[in-house]
Amino acid sequence: MLQIVKSKTTLLRNVQNSNMIFIICSQANVKVDCYICDMNIINLNLNCMKRRLFSCFLVMALLGGGSAMAANIVPVTPAPLSYEQAKGTFSWKNGANVCFSGTKDETDVVKTAFSYSAYPVNYVSQPADGEKNIRLELDKTAAMPDEGYRLEVTSDEVKLKAKTSAGLFYGIQTLLQLAEAGHGKVRACSIDDAPRFPYRGIMLDVSRHFRSLDFVKKQIDLLSSLKINRLHLHLTDEAGWRLEIKKYPRLTGFAAWRPYANWRDWSDNGSQYCEQFDSSAQGGFYTQDEMRDLIDYARKRSVIIVPEIEMPSHSGEVLTAYPELSCTHELYKQRDFCVGNEKTFEFIENVLDEVIALFPSEYIHIGGDEASKTSWPTCPLCQKRMKDEGLKGVDELQSYLIKRVERYLNSKGRHLLGWDEILQGGVAPNATVMSWRGEQGGIDAVRSGHRAVMTPGAYCYFDSYQDAPNSQPLAIGGYLPLEKVYSYNPVPDSLSAEESKLIYGVQANLWTEYVPTAEHAEYMLYPRSLALAEVAWSQPEKKSWESFRKRVLAALPELRKKGYHTFNYSKEQGNRKEALKPIKHLALGKKVTYKRPYWRNYPANGEQTLTDGIRGGWNYSDQRWQGFVGNPRIDAVIDLEEVKTIHSVGADFMQICGPDVYMPTKVIISASEDGEHYSVLAEVNHKVTKDDKVSFKNFGWKGKTRARYIRYQADADSKIGGVLFIDEIVVK
Repeated sequence: MLQIVKSKTTLLRNVQNSNMIFIICSQANVKVDCYICDMNIINLNLNCMKRRLFSCFLVMALLGGGSAMAANIVPVTPAPLSYEQAKGTFSWKNGANVCFSGTKDETDVVKTAFSYSAYPVNYVSQPADGEKNIRLELDKTAAMPDEGYRLEVTSDEVKLKAKTSAGLFYGIQTLLQLAEAGHGKVRACSIDDAPRFPYRGIMLDVSRHFRSLDFVKKQIDLLSSLKINRLHLHLTDEAGWRLEIKKYPRLTGFAAWRPYANWRDWSDNGSQYCEQFDSSAQGGFYTQDEMRDLIDYARKRSVIIVPEIEMPSHSGEVLTAYPELSCTHELYKQRDFCVGNEKTFEFIENVLDEVIALFPSEYIHIGGDEASKTSWPTCPLCQKRMKDEGLKGVDELQSYLIKRVERYLNSKGRHLLGWDEILQGGVAPNATVMSWRGEQGGIDAVRSGHRAVMTPGAYCYFDSYQDAPNSQPLAIGGYLPLEKVYSYNPVPDSLSAEESKLIYGVQANLWTEYVPTAEHAEYMLYPRSLALAEVAWSQPEKKSWESFRKRVLAALPELRKKGYHTFNYSKEQGNRKEALKPIKHLALGKKVTYKRPYWRNYPANGEQTLTDGIRGGWNYSDQRWQGFVGNPRIDAVIDLEEVKTIHSVGADFMQICGPDVYMPTKVIISASEDGEHYSVLAEVNHKVTKDDKVSFKNFGWKGKTRARYIRYQADADSKIGGVLFIDEIVVK
């Protein structure tokens, strides 16, 4: 138990734990708050000259040894599989010998891992008597997972054993975190650790906004320390092609450049490209030599770079540079490859040849998402292909391309990875599916015998707001706080134990349409990447939100000292206040008749949504907001079951222009005693305008009437359109 007291007889706080610390404070002005380890948070605001000394004592008490740190507290992220604390402390502050013998590549990994250390090391082949030694053993026959490790710390030495150099790298990262927590002193312990999933990824979209080589390396430094082992680079999209392909120089001489640095400005002004040496040119690309350097940099940190080359859609930049590969050959009007054209496959295979020669990754990501397919039904070449191959529709035509590309990749010793749309028309035999439109794509893939990497937008899209939108830089929309990322379990409950084995991993994605700068990108990545790392590595039973939260609060100031631009999580505002507790009103639990159906993509709580008492948060994907498309958008009748006196009727709507979510242009509220004859209580007109804000507005009526039935209608602007989202019709 930890007790902080003003005097020996005055108790300010009791904290449940296995040990007790008494802190005597002579000042009454004490603000209690604590962010260290798994104990309740202590932040002492003392108006006394000994404040600094007191704070130092407190930190040392909690992290430095003695009885202050309970045996189950591990200052390591992600949380290890097992941890046993012992007596004693290994002192590293003044240096230690690292004893290791391995190949050049293995030694590169070890030395890179220790390059993160704040404490000096000396590399030797044999331990020296009477000195502090860190002994590393690489045993390729060890009975442990490939990326697993065993770490043993005593007062005299550190022993680290692993099966692979990656395991050594991760074990060293754990050791470094322990040393940092103890300010150069590592508590004696034994740790057995291994990842939950083989694939633990972060995706960076470098197409919408190009990021420098130094920026990517900087992220690899941090992500690898968190045991993330895949960096997925979204290298190609309509906003810009970012990888040198020697056979097709127009991809980087033209399609990598645009007259606007900001994607939104470019998108709003015709989405056109320009020559590399135009005075207005903005953009960039990685040369093949630069990419080789980056790949080697990542290898030394046990990170594999997964390249993504988009097809058959999101290819407007390619089809503008090489219009003969589209169905119509029209510049700036095509985004889908012509699947009936053999030149398309010649291009794809030539590009993939150069990609394969560069990247050692087992996977080549080919996109496969959001193909419009609009030109395929009228394209003579596509129609001929469908006839010749016996394909029944455009989904099967897309599947033909995916399967053909997979055969080519397999012939080169690589595997295909694609977004879950590759399931349409029949999935390629050996493909791995990356499930982003919820979890169903991953479930379907697994049940058909394919691996799946889970990356659902609701938990893994880091381009969403992480706090109240009015407190954040502009984002595309959505709301994904740290706690929700941490709560994610990539293995759906509906899968059997055998099916679950095909969940290959989990990935978070940072799309950058609304993330124009390097600083903004880091802001969106951290601390949410720390949560993703623990989701990907740690077993569910080893996770603790309270422990993780405190570790994050302790880690973020240190990350900022190291030059990372993080969200200040200590100042999190949290969810929309209306969403924090249910609301009671006259229509609660009453039947709703929908004269216009809600959108099945966003059903929320189905037919109970508008009267279930549950208000929506910052995100229309939180399963509280019900979506409506078509016109009139909303036409719903609530039956109060008896005639009642009514004083107000109202409902909230949201507007987020990025994903085409808008306010209604008109709302009509009517009332009836018999359900046949309605009187209009209010007609509310609203001018819908496009802006960059996430906004909420109540459309309602106040007065006095008698009614059993309440009819609520809402229309969208005929020119702007978009989706209407409503959370509750409140009747009082």
